[in-house]
Amino acid sequence: MIISYKYPIFPDEATQQKLAEALDACRWLYNRLLQELNEAKEKGIKLTTYDTQNMIPVLKLENPKLNLVYSKVLQMVNYTLWSNIKGLSASKKNGRKIGRLRFKGYGWYKTMYYNQSGFKLDQDHGCLHLSKIGDIKIKMHRKVQGCIKAILIKREGRQWFAIVQADQEPETLPATGKSVGIDVGLKSFAVDTDGNSVENPRFAEKVATKVKNIQRRLSRAMKGSNNREKFKEKLNKVHERINNQRLDFLHKLSRHYVNNYDIICVEDLDVKGLKEKGYNKGTHRNIHDASWSKFIFMLSYKAESAGRKLIKVDPRNTTQRCSTCGSIVRKELSDRIHECPYCGFSCDRDYNASMNILIAGMEQPVVPIESKPLHHISVMQVLAMKWEALPSRVG
Repeated sequence: MIISYKYPIFPDEATQQKLAEALDACRWLYNRLLQELNEAKEKGIKLTTYDTQNMIPVLKLENPKLNLVYSKVLQMVNYTLWSNIKGLSASKKNGRKIGRLRFKGYGWYKTMYYNQSGFKLDQDHGCLHLSKIGDIKIKMHRKVQGCIKAILIKREGRQWFAIVQADQEPETLPATGKSVGIDVGLKSFAVDTDGNSVENPRFAEKVATKVKNIQRRLSRAMKGSNNREKFKEKLNKVHERINNQRLDFLHKLSRHYVNNYDIICVEDLDVKGLKEKGYNKGTHRNIHDASWSKFIFMLSYKAESAGRKLIKVDPRNTTQRCSTCGSIVRKELSDRIHECPYCGFSCDRDYNASMNILIAGMEQPVVPIESKPLHHISVMQVLAMKWEALPSRVG
């Protein structure tokens, strides 16, 4: 399976200039190929991936800066364009209202893809060589395992990163003999069938006022001024910090479940569909901040690499159904306690949902169970990984 490793790189000023010029050349090529596709569509001509790829040598004559970029990287620009087109087509088939593919403005093309060749990574000396760019210092905080297939160079604000993709064999963890059902939500980020209630970190909400103040000052600054660039950089740093905090939390929580359970059952959530429902703006922001999809994605690939099993179940009625007798007990969002009028079972609504998720995932019959008092797990406990003795493998 393909595993990605992300490392910070530290190009000098001359190399940064080369990287920036290469990215802008890739942006120009992306826009030019998109223009060709739009013009061909208006004329009723249907182009293929190979047609646009064959245009690249001709476009090098039109824009000599393309010669400063490794040929495979230019081919991957064409691949990215067609991947975006296919993604839009798939969304349209699913009934979503999607417009046309947009052109990339200055600074909006941030990734170069070296696929299979054009790079050399010296892990012992922390040096990355890129064709037509040169040598760049790279901070290898852990060694890459397996065969390196590709390297992506990404600009995030003023920082540069290398994302190394390697094909490696799954490292199976020893069996634990345990299974778990997890219900994700907004009041608690996750409640599981062992009675653990993980606090929702709400990283974006905690700095919402700060973000709003910076955005207000940014909107008032004159376009093109140094002041505007200063506030733009401040805003980027705040968002980068939020994203880093969120990723750290999700990585450690997902690693805990993969390390400690053989079978993990979760809801097969349509998060985009939830965002399109008639919730208020605050609820939409909270759903986005929670990043349930990212958490489930992390569970998925980590479970696969560790020889665990992730089961996604139909989310319908997981909250409304009684986990003891199977009866449907209707609840509003404000109802935090599940009280079954048929069998008398009472527990936290999220714990009841987690039990239903486990029952559905394991395809077990409904049997009487005992209510468990929830054990609150703080964000700091997750980040410190101290709420249970865990194996040393983290990340």
